[in-house]
Amino acid sequence: MNVFEYAMKMETDGRQFYLDSAENVDSPELKKILLELAEDEAKHYAIFKALKGGLTTEYKETEKTSILTTVKNVFEKLRDDKQELEFPPEAKAIWEKAREIEKESEEFYREKAGEMESDSQKKILNRIADEEHRHWVTMQNVIQFLDRPNHWLEDAEWSNLEDY
Repeated sequence: MNVFEYAMKMETDGRQFYLDSAENVDSPELKKILLELAEDEAKHYAIFKALKGGLTTEYKETEKTSILTTVKNVFEKLRDDKQELEFPPEAKAIWEKAREIEKESEEFYREKAGEMESDSQKKILNRIADEEHRHWVTMQNVIQFLDRPNHWLEDAEWSNLEDY
């Protein structure tokens, strides 16, 4: 299996994880984010399919992920609408698994970019690795947000005081 076939499988698996997760959550906000992540993985798949077929392709700026903006907008809308920010208990597990997938993908693409002879293929792999990193950052921020209530007391300002 060559690098592009393997990358296509990774993107297919990631997309399926996001679609399955979106199907199994009730939160429309969480569902929106998961579906956008699935769409990003489909874009990556198409690029790798073209590369596997020997086609010359590029990673267009218009195809760049907007996931960070989407997540920010979702949370700002919830705040502005003064909606209670509740997510189902399984949400954290979904985000943690997604974070793991994105980290593995980023590392794989960066490693393979270093092995490519073609500058254009190196560039594409690094760009997609950058996208996967943005996905990872998204997951990390959402996990921190979901964990905040659990750590509020220990992270509060007064936790730096000495014990008596």
